[in-house]
Amino acid sequence: MGGVRAVAALAFAGVVGLTFLVLGCALPRYGTWTPMFVITFYVLSPVPLLIARRFQEDMTGTNACIELALFITTGIVISAFALPIVLAHAGTIANSACFLVNTGSVIMFGTIIAYFYLHRDDDSGSWSQSLF
Repeated sequence: MGGVRAVAALAFAGVVGLTFLVLGCALPRYGTWTPMFVITFYVLSPVPLLIARRFQEDMTGTNACIELALFITTGIVISAFALPIVLAHAGTIANSACFLVNTGSVIMFGTIIAYFYLHRDDDSGSWSQSLF
């Protein structure tokens, strides 16, 4: 039963994060869909860690592959937060749209972290662990 709750919690968090992102774009007050490019950062952020996980079975220690993957992931996450800030500074989007998009990013990256937390020991893809 814990696995079902974990899946439901991750799905709900993902929906809430995407809702904030869409609100930052779709409200008539804002009128621009430019912040939607943040979705590419959501998709790209777990890729370096997934690649590094394939090259090393033990994720507890540090080596150059893991450190590089963490560095690239950090750059992607910072870029996801920086894009709306730069767009707001340039006047392309409103400051409140920037706030909504960055709130959605916090929730989405929290969901991605929770997914990796759930699958830190289990490579079979099952949802046997509880969320907390």
